[in-house]
Amino acid sequence: MPTFTAFSTTQGKAGAEALGDALEDMDPAPTGVGVFEIEDGSGRWEIGGYFEEAPDEIELALLAAAYEATPFVISELPETDWVAKVRRDLSPVEAGRFFVYGSHDADKVPSTSIPLLIEAAMAFGTGHHGTTLGCLRALDRLIAAGETKHNTIDVGCGTAVLGMAAAMIWPETVLASDIDAVAVEVAEANVAANRLVGRVRCLEATGFDHDDIAAAAPFDLVFANILMAPLIDLAPDMARHTSKGAHAILSGILNPQADEVVAAYVAAGFSLAHREEIGEWTTLTLTRD
Repeated sequence: MPTFTAFSTTQGKAGAEALGDALEDMDPAPTGVGVFEIEDGSGRWEIGGYFEEAPDEIELALLAAAYEATPFVISELPETDWVAKVRRDLSPVEAGRFFVYGSHDADKVPSTSIPLLIEAAMAFGTGHHGTTLGCLRALDRLIAAGETKHNTIDVGCGTAVLGMAAAMIWPETVLASDIDAVAVEVAEANVAANRLVGRVRCLEATGFDHDDIAAAAPFDLVFANILMAPLIDLAPDMARHTSKGAHAILSGILNPQADEVVAAYVAAGFSLAHREEIGEWTTLTLTRD
C-alpha cells in the first residue's frame, strides 16, 4: 500500500512546532510528524507529515495559510524496505584508523583498523555524513600527535560513534549524552553491539545540564557534533566544564558558519587548533587556553 508525505517550510521554531501540532489533528491523521531546522543558516524550518492514505489537500492549504508557511508539497511514496536499501547504499567508511561499518559488512573490516559497528537501521552517525567523518578524522589527528585523554564526553551523541571511538583508544569511561531519549536508546544499543557496556555511559541531557556530567567535569576532550546555534550557546558552558589544555571537536557547522563559531569559542577562552572542510561541512578542533 502506498504512503504519502506532505512537506512545508516556515520561518521560526515556534510557528513550525505549532504547525506540526496542527498536522497531528488532521483527519485522516498522519502516522508521524517531523519538525526540523533547515541547515542552511536561513532560520527556516521544515514540517513534514507521513500518511497511510492521501491527506486532505484543502485542509493542508488552510493550515499552511494559517501558520504563514509555504504550500505543502504532497508526494506518494512506493513501498520500500528502507533498512535493506540503506544496507545496499551505505558502504563502510574509513576515517584514519577507524572503520565504521554495518553488520552486513563485517567481513570487510581490515585487521589493522579499529572497528565501529553502527547498524543500518540507525543510520545517522554512520560516518558517511561529513560532520561525523570530520570528527573521527580530528580524533585520529589527536591520537597521531600523541595526545592522551582521560575524561571524554560526546555531547549530542546520536549513535555515540564518537564516544565509542574514544573508548576504543583510552581506558577511561566516556560519557555520551543526547537531548533526545530515542537517540540515547540508539546509543545504548550501539554501545552494547560494540561490547563497550560500562565503558560508554549514555545519558539524556541538554548540553552539560546533568548531575552526572557536572560530577565528572572537567573534561579534557569534548565532542559536540550538533548545529551552529546550539554550539554557540554552549561555548561558555563548555569553557566551564573543560580543563586547561582540553580539546573540543565541533561539527554540524556549514562552511560559511565556521568563523562565527570560532569567534564564540575564542571569546569563551579557546584557541583554534585545526579546521577541516569536508564538502559543505566544517569540523573545528579547539584547545582550551
